[in-house]
Amino acid sequence: MTNMRLVLFQPDIAQNTGTLLRLAACLDVPVDIIEPCGFHLDDRRLRRAALDYLDALQLTRHVSWQAYIEAFAQPGHGRLVLLTTRGELPYSEFAFQPDDSLMVGRESAGVPEAVHRAAHARLRIPMRANLRSINVALAAAMVLGEALRQTGQQPGVRRP
Repeated sequence: MTNMRLVLFQPDIAQNTGTLLRLAACLDVPVDIIEPCGFHLDDRRLRRAALDYLDALQLTRHVSWQAYIEAFAQPGHGRLVLLTTRGELPYSEFAFQPDDSLMVGRESAGVPEAVHRAAHARLRIPMRANLRSINVALAAAMVLGEALRQTGQQPGVRRP
């Protein structure tokens, strides 16, 4: 299991969450879900996207942003890195650390200003002008892949 974490802030599309849980299981990355969600975690759409990978996943649910902050502020947790269309820095120019927690926001609304302020870094994916955003699951996959590559935490990759 990696030291990096994937954090989903109040997800509201079950299929995207299922896809992200499957991604995290395959990459051996623990997931934190900050509730409330826009669906029940036993939603059939989530389970269909996640397939049978949920049993291979380390998942922690937090009842609120405050509960997550209380758990996150403990020793041994690294930086909170927010993926946002309002990010100052392209993710490809960021130096990830092995214990970073990568957060994605709600598909419909992102994250509130308090979450933006709490993040140690706010990253964006460079993209074509006049288009709003990339699907949250695709964005997380792009950035998580780069973060794991940079920190040498890709599962199944031999290192010299």
